[in-house]
Amino acid sequence: MLAHSSRPSPAAEPPSGPDLLTQVLLGLRLDGVEYGRCLMHAPWAIDFPTQPEANFHFVANGGCWLRTPGSDWLRLNPGDAVLLPRGGSHTLASDPDVPAVDIDSLAREPVSESIYLVRGEPDETDAARPADAGPSVMFCGTMRFNLDPLHPLLAMMPEVMRADDLARRDPSVPALLEAMEREVAFDRIGACGILARLADVLAASIIRAWVECGCSDSSGWIAALHCPRIGKVIAAIHADPQRDWSVPALADVMGASRSSFAEAFTRTVGESPAKYVAKVKMFQARRWIAQDGMRVAVAADRLGYDSEASFSRAFKRIMGTPPSAVRSSAP
Repeated sequence: MLAHSSRPSPAAEPPSGPDLLTQVLLGLRLDGVEYGRCLMHAPWAIDFPTQPEANFHFVANGGCWLRTPGSDWLRLNPGDAVLLPRGGSHTLASDPDVPAVDIDSLAREPVSESIYLVRGEPDETDAARPADAGPSVMFCGTMRFNLDPLHPLLAMMPEVMRADDLARRDPSVPALLEAMEREVAFDRIGACGILARLADVLAASIIRAWVECGCSDSSGWIAALHCPRIGKVIAAIHADPQRDWSVPALADVMGASRSSFAEAFTRTVGESPAKYVAKVKMFQARRWIAQDGMRVAVAADRLGYDSEASFSRAFKRIMGTPPSAVRSSAP
């Protein structure tokens, strides 16, 4: 059971300033793992296996088809971009009937640090499939969100987020995509750093458009984004997960009575305030332990638990694994 922390806690004040989505997007970062420019001559098809990093594809020329497990083929035209935020397995192909090869089986030519070039040569033995006049040109990236993989925002995203409609609504997006293509195409000083920042802006634009168009259920985290009073509460929890967030404290942030707050929060978010707070605390604990190498006992104390044992039980109940396993798997 979570103990009340002995450390003093200031009176709850409704947070002012940016809304919840703005706070998340301002802090969103994509750490570039690697970027590639692919020149593929039809017929071609590539399988991308499941991975912990997000995948991003921008079709610069030629067009292609995309399929994920359990979905139909989706046509991508020049100028289209897709973000796969959880790195799910997928296939890109010049035609849906072409047998796919694994991306790792293709030779890569290093261009500069973390940037590579893939050349797919035409299959001259397949006379039934004449090669296109020119290659399909794609920019592919694998990148890591600085959000926990179980963060409500990432958990609620679809497997594939398209940027084609976004490009028509937001004139800045084509310019971003073209800038990313130029950075990959030319070996310029500082290309990796510039690509990472451009990817930050593009990913934030895609996520914002997805939220604005209501591409989600009427309950849950996205619903909270559209409710300013509940959004204030969630923003406060994520801004200070170490705090002893009681129902009265959260009701004060919302400016409502305890009962009306609890009912509104549960109806909008889909779970009780206590359960949501506990999940956020465990997301923070996992980051501390896995990424910062923090000792389990220190994480338990910071989050207000009266013992390491009670913290470990709560962690396993919510995350499905004991904190010691997270620590042992940390790099």
